Amino acid sequence: MLYHLFENLQQNYDIMGSGVFQYLSFRAGMAALLSLIISIIFGKKIISQLNKFQLSEKIRDLDLIGQNEKDGTPTMGGIIIIISIIVPTILFADLSNIYIQLMILVTSIIGIIGFLDDYLKIKKKNKDGLKGKFKIIGQIIIGIIVSYVIVTNESIVVRDFIKPLSQEISIDNYVDTKELLTTIPFIKDNEFSYGWITPSFMDDYTWLIYSLIVIFIIISVSNGANITDGLDGLAAGISAIIGITLSIFIYLSGNVIFSDYLNIMYIPRIGELVIFSFSFVGACIGFIWYNSYPAQVFMGDTGSLSIGAIIAVLAIIVKKELLIPVMCGIFLIENLSVIIQVAYFKFTKKKYGEGRRVFLMSPLHHHYQKKGIHETKIVARFWMVGILLAIITLATLKLR
Repeated sequence: MLYHLFENLQQNYDIMGSGVFQYLSFRAGMAALLSLIISIIFGKKIISQLNKFQLSEKIRDLDLIGQNEKDGTPTMGGIIIIISIIVPTILFADLSNIYIQLMILVTSIIGIIGFLDDYLKIKKKNKDGLKGKFKIIGQIIIGIIVSYVIVTNESIVVRDFIKPLSQEISIDNYVDTKELLTTIPFIKDNEFSYGWITPSFMDDYTWLIYSLIVIFIIISVSNGANITDGLDGLAAGISAIIGITLSIFIYLSGNVIFSDYLNIMYIPRIGELVIFSFSFVGACIGFIWYNSYPAQVFMGDTGSLSIGAIIAVLAIIVKKELLIPVMCGIFLIENLSVIIQVAYFKFTKKKYGEGRRVFLMSPLHHHYQKKGIHETKIVARFWMVGILLAIITLATLKLR
C-alpha cells in the first residue's frame, strides 16, 4: 500500500523523499523493522488477550524437568507471527507482484488450518485438535495452488541472457523459459529439469510430477517445523536462521549482476519477495522476545505449521528445494528421530515381544532433556547447528 502510494506521489507530484520507496533495500529493512515492532509491542497485547480467554493448552506429562512450570502458558501465539508477516508485506511490497500474492495466500490458508487445530484443542477440549487427514488435505491444497501458479502464470519464468562475444550481459538480449527447473547443490552444471525424470510417454505431464514433489515438500517441512516446536525459542530461532538464508538466495536470484556472477538462475520479479522474507525473519526474531525461556506464549500449530509451509514455498519459488535437507537439517533430524523411534519400537515389539527405543524420548530435543541437559542449552546448541547448516547451504553458491 505504501509502496503504491509513494510511487504515485513520486510520478505525479515529485515530492521529496518519496523516491526512496523505489529502493528494495529500504523497503526490506523497513519491513523487517516493522515486523519486529509489531511482534514485540502488539505481541504483548495479543498475549494478554490469549490469557484473558484462557487459550492455554494442557501440557502432557512427559516427566521432563521444568515441564510443570509451563502448564497454563497461552498458546496460539502464531497469530503474532502471521500478523507480523502480513502487515509489513502489505505496506511495503508491490502487491501486483505474483510472488507476493502467492505468499500472502499461502500464509493465510495455513494460518487458518493451524488456528482451527489449536482452537479445537483448547476450546473444544479435543486433545488431537484438527484430524490429521484434514491438516494433510489443507497442505495438499496449498501444494496444488503453489504448483498451479508456478506452472501456469506467465510472469513466473527463469531468464537466460544471451551473451555476446565480449561476454558482457545485454539485458535486452534474453530468453525466458517456463521449464520446471531447480538447483542441484555441489554440482557444476547445477540446473536440473523435472522433465528429465518424467517418462517420455508422459512429457505432457511433467507438471503432475512437479506438483506431487511440491506437495511432499510442503507437508514434510511444515510437519518438521511442527515437531521441532517443543522447546522455548527453538522453532522460532531455527526458522529465523533459515529465513535469513532464503532471503540471501532470493535477493541474489532476483539481481541480474549477482546471478550472472554466481552463475545461478536469474528469476525476474522475485526480488520483491525479499520484503516478505525479511518480514518473516523479523516476525520470528520478535516472537522469541516472548517465546524464549521461560516462555510467556507458545506459537502452537497456528505458528509452527505456518512457518514450515512458508519456508517450503519460499525454497520452491527460489528453485532451492533440493537444498532443504541441508538448510532445514534440524527439521529433518527431528522428523527422522520420531520415524526411527516409532519404526524401531514396532519392529522390536513384533520380534521380541516388547518395544525397544533408540532414543530416550523423541523428538530428538526431548532425548537431550532426558539426559539432564537444560532446555536453554539444547536450544542454543541447536541454533548453532542451524547456523552451521545455513553456512554450508550458502557455500553451495560457490562450491561446485
